[in-house]
Amino acid sequence: MKIKRHMAASMRAALAQVRAEQGPDAVILSSRRIEEGIEVIAAVDYDEALFLGATSNRAPGRPATEEPASAAAPARGPAPARAAAPAPARAVAPAPVRASAPAAVRAAAPARADSAPEPAGGYGAMQAEIKHLREMLQGGLAQMSWNDKRLREPLQAQILEELTAMDIAPDVAMSIASRAPRRTSLRNPASIPLALLVKQLQVVEKPDLVLGGVVALVGPTGAGKTTTIAKMAARWSMQHGCRDLALVSTDGYRVGAREHLMMYARILGAPMYTAHGAKELGRLLERLKSKKLILIDTAGMGPRDVRLTEQLAALQVGAAKAQVLLTLPAQAEAHALDEIVKSFARISPAASILTKVDEAASLGAVLSAALRHKLKIAYVCDGQRVPEDLHAAHDRRVWLVQEARKLKQQTPTPVSESHLARNFGRVPAHA
Repeated sequence: MKIKRHMAASMRAALAQVRAEQGPDAVILSSRRIEEGIEVIAAVDYDEALFLGATSNRAPGRPATEEPASAAAPARGPAPARAAAPAPARAVAPAPVRASAPAAVRAAAPARADSAPEPAGGYGAMQAEIKHLREMLQGGLAQMSWNDKRLREPLQAQILEELTAMDIAPDVAMSIASRAPRRTSLRNPASIPLALLVKQLQVVEKPDLVLGGVVALVGPTGAGKTTTIAKMAARWSMQHGCRDLALVSTDGYRVGAREHLMMYARILGAPMYTAHGAKELGRLLERLKSKKLILIDTAGMGPRDVRLTEQLAALQVGAAKAQVLLTLPAQAEAHALDEIVKSFARISPAASILTKVDEAASLGAVLSAALRHKLKIAYVCDGQRVPEDLHAAHDRRVWLVQEARKLKQQTPTPVSESHLARNFGRVPAHA
């Protein structure tokens, strides 16, 4: 058995030295972290019986590498008998592992009882190396899969690239691209991604503002609920007058919230009421049942506000027949919008209102949230003017998609190949 010590900066480099200098059949006897990096002791022509015999006769605390590899312990005479002193038990040394299987070094070899424990740094370094190798392998396979998709399905790959450039979420982009034809006879296939996005976008054909009824707006703080209600009330007043219109505020948390709505009510000449809790809201709506349109302004609360459950429960009990519209601020980030939709899903919003579209640098996040949760869009608000900047979504569906594309063209963000491969490179199950 020939033993050799190798020193390198990392475990991967040390194993490479072992394979290069001693061959793939070399056996790792031990490894430890030193100041220079990693020290690995390996052997060729490994005899397990000889190694176990040498280990069992070695003095406690003495490392295995200090004994000659070729000299087995000589036979010894019987030891003098000792009364009531049984022979101490010794742990059997584990079988070393091959140099060609570095990932199994620690898993297959438990710690020896007669040797000092190895520093945690060695194990951590090996874990980091394995993780790095796995990421490299996954990245390479994803890139190969993405390149293969480009060759086999060029139209679908083009759609994914276009939607990604518009900040459409990867899962939504994949769902849209899966509905694309494999081939097209169009001379300008660049319009296909936009056409598919427009087709998948769900809108309300006849919003409740036109039909009347009880409409409640919910959403997070600062989403523009009060201003949107003012726009809706002004639009109704221009068409039907204020006689059959009533405004209701349940916001008793934010300072000045009711005064803000009261100011709009005075300008329009419409009555404005306040309600505290579910019972008072229910009694108020019963009194106002002769009104054709009742707009309810609720308190703005974030998805993690502990009072949100109480607020939504009061709305469900006091205004059970109300059509609930969820306000989504278009300038919010993707994860925030997703959390908003999930938090308010418990009251089952009939549709959504996209607010502050004029303040958004990208519309991909809010469109992705609406598509992912199959949430219809009732209105689009793109400014502070009352009521000019309130638009029915069925008239603005194509405009929304075109605006999303235009915004990204104004502030283009290059989409890297690695990003496309990571999100759309599907590795086969057998790979």
